[in-house]
Amino acid sequence: MRVIVQREPEDGMKTGLELLCVMRAVLKKIKRRVLVGDKVVVGSIDWVERRGVIENVFQRSSEIVDPPVANVDRLLVLFSMEQPPVEPFMLTRFLVEAESYRIPLTLALNKTELVDEETLFAWKNRLRSWGYEPVFCSVETKNGLDSLAFYLRDLTTVIVGPSGVGKSSLINVLRSDHRATDSLEGDNLFDPISGSKWFEDQRVGEVSTRSGRGKHTTRHVSLLPLLGGGYVADTPGFNQPSLLKVTKQSLAQAFPEIRKMLKDSEPAKCSFNDCLHLGEPGCIVKGDWERYPYYFQLLDEIRIREEFQLRTFGTKREGDVRYKVGDMGVQQAEPRLEPKKHRRQSRKRINQSLLDELDELEDDDDSLDLENDPIIRAIENENQ
Repeated sequence: MRVIVQREPEDGMKTGLELLCVMRAVLKKIKRRVLVGDKVVVGSIDWVERRGVIENVFQRSSEIVDPPVANVDRLLVLFSMEQPPVEPFMLTRFLVEAESYRIPLTLALNKTELVDEETLFAWKNRLRSWGYEPVFCSVETKNGLDSLAFYLRDLTTVIVGPSGVGKSSLINVLRSDHRATDSLEGDNLFDPISGSKWFEDQRVGEVSTRSGRGKHTTRHVSLLPLLGGGYVADTPGFNQPSLLKVTKQSLAQAFPEIRKMLKDSEPAKCSFNDCLHLGEPGCIVKGDWERYPYYFQLLDEIRIREEFQLRTFGTKREGDVRYKVGDMGVQQAEPRLEPKKHRRQSRKRINQSLLDELDELEDDDDSLDLENDPIIRAIENENQ
């Protein structure tokens, strides 16, 4: 995996060196994954071959699962008005997934040049009723990109959305004005991060003419630096967010409409603490809002998944990591060994097991009929 070693900027320009690193074995034993965006400790660095070993991972400020990225400051949910057209239920799934991470999010709609002003106005009012202030933009006409650049400034932003909405194209446009050409001259070991290698255009693809959906062009998560400050992650497009972080109890908090109803009704609350807002007696949340059928459908999907997991895996198993306090009060992680598998047995237990085995052998000898045993008789005849 690639790791960037940064040097403190002296003249305002961030500089750094790319290393090809492997993980320490202990990190694999404790099943500590290194995600895109992680801040790590690198040791055993070979500055000539540009290789190193990842020795530890710093604590993450945030983490998203789909796609797996760490230390994210903002989520940019990107959809397109046409080619492919925006679908309310699919958009709701992406928004619920983004809301579940408790990370600030921005909703943007691309390809506004393909629809008229009346359609844009209708969607703007519709999304406002959902609790979002959308940003309308166009990679083709460059309209609205200044607003998006403002949200990306000095932050680590992950762009998520279905295939074909223009994620890679948007990144190319946002970075095109800051394209670097030449690296620093001389024998400086730290090349500028803004070198031409870091500003290659992302691959883009066309929308399928048969299905009307985007084709999967981006195959992996890439964290790309911006010369103006911050990073942006280009992610593979997917049409079905997993919602693995969302539970029955947390789903309601992923809908701004429900949060607003609960806040407006304070200090009154639902009669039941575990209310799912399905028309229970004393429930404050009413079902007269547009996305209530989507909420009901997602809740049913999550309930089925949780029941299946409970039947299949049972309760949550013990983790593979345990923590101990080391020198200077620093908390360290170490592998959790399976109970009674790696423990050394005491001498008393070993001696007792040997005595038990001897007793079993004596019992076996007593049960043998040596006089009529054919092998014993053959040996006696040969001796005679």
